Amino acid sequence: MSEALIDKSAAEIADAVRSGEAKAQDVVEAALKRIEERNPTLGAFTDVTARRARAKAEAIDRRRRRGDKLGSLVGAPFAVKNLFDVEGVATRAGSKINRDDPPAAKDATLIARLEAADAVLVGALNMGEYAYDFTGENAHDGPSRNPHDPRHMSGGSSGGSGTAAASGMVPLTLGSDTNGSIRVPASLCGLFGLKPTYGRLSRAGTFPFVASLDHLGPLARSSGDLALAYDAMIGPDAEDPAQANVAVAPVAARLSDGLKGLRIAKLGGYFAASATAAAFEAVERVAEALSAKLTLEMPGASRARAAAYLITMAEAAALHLDRLRARRLDFDPEVRDRLIAGALIPNPWIAHAQKFRRWQRQETLKFFEAVDVVLAPATPCRAPLIGQKTMVLDGKETLVRPNLGLFTQPISFVGLPVATAPVWTKGERLPIGVQIIAAPWREDLVLRVAHALEKAGIVAAPVAAFG
Repeated sequence: MSEALIDKSAAEIADAVRSGEAKAQDVVEAALKRIEERNPTLGAFTDVTARRARAKAEAIDRRRRRGDKLGSLVGAPFAVKNLFDVEGVATRAGSKINRDDPPAAKDATLIARLEAADAVLVGALNMGEYAYDFTGENAHDGPSRNPHDPRHMSGGSSGGSGTAAASGMVPLTLGSDTNGSIRVPASLCGLFGLKPTYGRLSRAGTFPFVASLDHLGPLARSSGDLALAYDAMIGPDAEDPAQANVAVAPVAARLSDGLKGLRIAKLGGYFAASATAAAFEAVERVAEALSAKLTLEMPGASRARAAAYLITMAEAAALHLDRLRARRLDFDPEVRDRLIAGALIPNPWIAHAQKFRRWQRQETLKFFEAVDVVLAPATPCRAPLIGQKTMVLDGKETLVRPNLGLFTQPISFVGLPVATAPVWTKGERLPIGVQIIAAPWREDLVLRVAHALEKAGIVAAPVAAFG
């Protein structure tokens, strides 16, 4: 029973545990067994918190027998990118250096909030070193592999988060997204992913990458699970000074409000070039299902990506200068070289990039006066092979690692909320994602659209076959 249940959504698991149809302890044991069987092949988990998970599950079952009120995610296993602080575990952030740090003294805010909703943490997940990655390949822990075909990349830097959810090890994971690190693995692994508005969710208790661009969010196999997780995590947190002072706006109850009255368009121009046919076909399929006939062009998208690169390199370099001086040989060479390059960027360039960023945000807000939601590719291609360095886009050979974020960077540059939805083509073993984008603070809209597409069978996130 629990072995079959672990393939279900977090919401379905919670319903079964709440009703007494399943025990939380049995669900956790099924998840731990699944991790033991699949993780050696797929490389998703770096730390498994089995003792903690069993204790939490036992407490849930005891509370259910007493008739206590149970949370919205009761008994649902989840795991987090290893840049989240987990009490008693060193916060690796994908690095060799950080694993020498003392264990975290307490959980990150978002972990505490999911566990307050009675979800059960089962471990920490592989990621690109210091989140500076789009591939899911870690030089120290090995790659997190795409569960739909382990020869291929999971995407990064939240690669383990994508692999763990898509493979059925857990129904729900948390990742971070600076330039696309939730949306890229969601696209390549065939998952729903949510990058909320910048400043919406607390980042307290996580290892930073680029403070002015970092977001946190969930990945799952259903839009409903994204909504439940999001609702459990929203709310003010004095420990994150960057969190915006905006009203809490739960979304789960509004998922089925439908699409009536929504103005939906495709993004053209920058977002209709430099990709494989699969990326554009996925957008067209979604647009047709939504009757989105209008195509609009987002001003300044290519410049936004260039400015995002400059800010990323400079802020990340400043964060890691002491580590570069003391332990440069312990870095992944590709990450180290990017950080060194970032340290050499002239300050006037960064000042200009931030000035442009303010302009870009103002122009983007005007853009949403005409539409409510826009659609764009999530990645320019399906998952490349692990170790693949180049790919061909528009007849030109280009680097894989930086260009998997081609379509995600301009969106996170101005902090817009995005849901990624997975599209499958008959005969293809690998999926590809579509970004559903709205104005700031309208997470409800992107999740409503994703949910409508899921209910219509246009998008789906099945558990990958294993073995």
